[in-house]
Amino acid sequence: MSSLTDPIADFLTRLRNSAGALQAHTLVPYSKIKVEIARILQQEGYISGYEVETSGTFPQIRVKNKIVNRASAIKGLKRVSSPGLRRYVGAKEIPRVLGGMGISILSTPRGIVTGREAKKQNIGGELLAYVW
Repeated sequence: MSSLTDPIADFLTRLRNSAGALQAHTLVPYSKIKVEIARILQQEGYISGYEVETSGTFPQIRVKNKIVNRASAIKGLKRVSSPGLRRYVGAKEIPRVLGGMGISILSTPRGIVTGREAKKQNIGGELLAYVW
């Protein structure tokens, strides 16, 4: 396998591509942060589920896309912070995505949370991605 400089961007790109192609599921290499992002996406209703497969040589995450009326629940995904340019926000600076119709995903000292949860807990962190 090749080494990636930004595995989160690779995960989001795979999700974006499979959602656009209306595939039933997507396989991505396992990491704890990807599982947490998948948990948030399931919690917010953008995917129908995920499971960690450990049967092969390397563990993988199988993400089940949520497809309703021949359209994916995920309309767009955007990576905000990258390894070359990290983007940190305070609790008061957390942006709204599409006027509140989308979510922002943050990495905080209390784990990976949505922008709404971070505002509730009054914590900031690294702004990972936008989902709508």
